[in-house]
Amino acid sequence: MPRFLLNNTVINSALAEATLLVDFLRHQQMTGTRTACREGDCGSCLVLCGELTQGKIIYRPVTSCLLALGLVENQHIVTIEGLSSETLNPIQQALVDHGAIQCGFCTPGLVMAITAYFLTSSASEQSQAIDAVSGNLCRCTGYSGIKRALKALCQQFDLKNSKPENRIKDLINWRILPSWFAKTHQQLSELGSKEKKPLKTSCQQTIKVAGGTDLWVQKYHQLIDQPLTFLDSNEDINLSEQYLTINASTRIETLRLSPLMQQLFSQIKNDFKLICSMPVRQQATVGGNLVNASPIGDMSVFLLALDATIVITTAQKKRKLPLRHFFKAYKQIDLQTKEQLTEIRFFCPEIPLKFSFEKVSKRTHLDIASVNSAMLIDHQDKHIKTIHISAGGVAATPLYLHETCQFLQTKLITPTLIKQAIDIAQTEISPIADIRGSTTYKRLLLKHLLIAHFLKLLPEILTWESLR
Repeated sequence: MPRFLLNNTVINSALAEATLLVDFLRHQQMTGTRTACREGDCGSCLVLCGELTQGKIIYRPVTSCLLALGLVENQHIVTIEGLSSETLNPIQQALVDHGAIQCGFCTPGLVMAITAYFLTSSASEQSQAIDAVSGNLCRCTGYSGIKRALKALCQQFDLKNSKPENRIKDLINWRILPSWFAKTHQQLSELGSKEKKPLKTSCQQTIKVAGGTDLWVQKYHQLIDQPLTFLDSNEDINLSEQYLTINASTRIETLRLSPLMQQLFSQIKNDFKLICSMPVRQQATVGGNLVNASPIGDMSVFLLALDATIVITTAQKKRKLPLRHFFKAYKQIDLQTKEQLTEIRFFCPEIPLKFSFEKVSKRTHLDIASVNSAMLIDHQDKHIKTIHISAGGVAATPLYLHETCQFLQTKLITPTLIKQAIDIAQTEISPIADIRGSTTYKRLLLKHLLIAHFLKLLPEILTWESLR
């Protein structure tokens, strides 16, 4: 029986844990949270999800169409009704004043996204505010009015002078948040810290759920009456003796914003903007993306190029497995019924890593890849010491280019060598034509993505002209 704080009221729901939050809210006549795509693409159902962590409430904007009640236990859910009163608050007023509203269907989600920005951001910068609404689609206004409203709000409220520990108090004073937010910390404390739920060991089979962002799209009706195990949301990321370890339940947005990950991967903050929308990244987990086993899974391709090892756990034991051996066939993985993927680990030869991630899709952002690829290289005196290359969208599984990497190992880097390696890569792939491109197109894409990797990572050795 999920128990959580909804705006200013404690809820004890008797509904199934698999019930989606958006359906629960609308059954409660809280229809400001709109239901549209039901796939996490449009942001019209956006709510705030606050979790008490180490004495602080951390708020995330999440799509309630992909959020099950079982995942909000002991958390604070804020809807548009919770932020609204008889008069418009400054965010709502700015959207009206700057022509950012037409049909109004997307407006509640926009208000929630902008509120999340003011709750979590360290500075009032328009570019960051625009990023904060990147998961909200509007088909009426053309976005210019929204950008004008964001610019005005950033000028009106200076977040640099608002310390994190005073943020809620400041937002109440600015009328962005209602006054009842002042007692939210106490209410969440009384609900109790989020309990860790151990794996169920009964003979009854349960389905393990982390973020669930793909499960609720693909299998909602099959899951609604199934016994579920909601996994612990531990988000550890640590570096020890040149090995980085990531807990599998780490959310993708947590990974993107991690200072340690940004030290290792200089482009990760921008690269990961290509991986779904920000609200979905706030919920989707690294382990879930791997277990999904999509042939174009972005995290699979990213981690394959790091030659990552995964840790698979049962109640009795652990085993380690190279990620490249995890994917057996289309949507088939080396994971048994009672096993759980718990950690991902890879070696870091230097900081920052010489690493490149590339993705091509029909839309630049928030889209599924036609082809994606990644590369890690470590070289000395123009000789390759270590190289790992991966690709997605070119086989039935996320692919580690074993023969290509083996060919390049220890060799002197020259344009001729790279051209030969690209030819070998073409023999390792077997793309099929689909809605995202023909076989010929995907082969051409991979060729140019590999060229892009080498040019990005070895600009002092290679040029575009030498690889044409």
